[in-house]
Amino acid sequence: MATVASSPARPAQRARTFESTLKSAKTSLMFSETINLAIDSFKASKARFLLTMLGMVIGSASIILVVTLGLTGKDYALNLISSIGPNMIEMQFNGGSVAGPDNTSTPDFMTNADMEAVKSAVPGIIASSPMLEFHDRISMGSGLTKDAMLLGVSPQYKQVRNLKVLSGRFFDDQDAISHAKVAVIVKSLARSLFGGSEGAIGNTLTVSGIPFLIVGVFEESVETFGQSEISDQTILIPYQVARYFQGTDSVKQIFFTVANSSQVEPAAKRILEIIKSRHRPTSVYTAFTLTQVLHVMAQIATMLTIVLTLAAAITLIVSGVGIMNSMLANVQARIREIGIRKALGATRREILMQFLTESIFLSLSGGVVGTVIGLAIPFTVTFLTPVKVPHSWMSAVVALLTSVIVGVIFGTLPARRAAELDPVTTLKYE
Repeated sequence: MATVASSPARPAQRARTFESTLKSAKTSLMFSETINLAIDSFKASKARFLLTMLGMVIGSASIILVVTLGLTGKDYALNLISSIGPNMIEMQFNGGSVAGPDNTSTPDFMTNADMEAVKSAVPGIIASSPMLEFHDRISMGSGLTKDAMLLGVSPQYKQVRNLKVLSGRFFDDQDAISHAKVAVIVKSLARSLFGGSEGAIGNTLTVSGIPFLIVGVFEESVETFGQSEISDQTILIPYQVARYFQGTDSVKQIFFTVANSSQVEPAAKRILEIIKSRHRPTSVYTAFTLTQVLHVMAQIATMLTIVLTLAAAITLIVSGVGIMNSMLANVQARIREIGIRKALGATRREILMQFLTESIFLSLSGGVVGTVIGLAIPFTVTFLTPVKVPHSWMSAVVALLTSVIVGVIFGTLPARRAAELDPVTTLKYE
């Protein structure tokens, strides 16, 4: 019977496997030795290395805290703008007219019927209000008269515009249905007429000979400095009553609120389509939302955060210079050690890796401590106070990654200098 010869490839394969295992073990042993030498070096010069690390600690913590402050400011600004009217859509009439039978034309305003049509066709609308604006001279029982702006709105206007009732109440659906002659006045007007919010409740003001009972005083959730439809002389009355002063159902503005922010833009587009379909093609209407304002504000806040973060990163660069100086001094102090290691067979690459590892270890240690401090501060503030401070894990990753990069960049020169030392010269060094 013939005997099958052993494949000559198997011994060669075993040799390659053994060589690979040996090389891996050697690399692991070299890395372990390098780490141990780095730790011994730190123990020998604790004060110097701790002071060098301090710059990295401050720099890493600064990056995280700057990002945290940027996020906090961004959230504050966005919440402030959103307070004007969360998820609000404002429909405005901008131009266009309807020709009458006597060759006259009248503006093609929106109507209360348009609002009802939108509410029945667009899902997600939770509140709405027409707004009829007119100016008149009001008078008080004391004989005082004053020019004021009256807005005829629905009871849901309070929700749409996120108004704060300071005293009294806002008129309700029953007031609107019964055409009650009630009014809610702005805080500044209450102060000028009655000396304050509490003093205004229960008083009467007269508009075109019709008395209105003041039932509440309000203010906007955030100051708009006269840039909204509400001014310092604003009086709110039920829309059903205001329409009789104008003799028309026409309105220039209609407000809507949807359930959540993701519905704002789609709902605004759909509302605009419905309004346009109910009027002449030449009439112009616009749907205004805060989404674009919020988007621009978010971009500005993000850009400011990036700029401040780059400024904080300069601290790490300065710390890198300190690391380089410290490592150069370390190389100078260990010249005989380097010579002995080279005499015992250490290669140029091993010496280079030893000092480069020490530099990275030094930089990363400071980065880790700084990252912990940078994250601990916002967490502590959130835990001890009612203020919720946002944090970014990405900033921690950036801080640690930057620490490694700084260690590599600024540790390369000292490591190369140590690796290029002549072993004969180093052994003679005193």
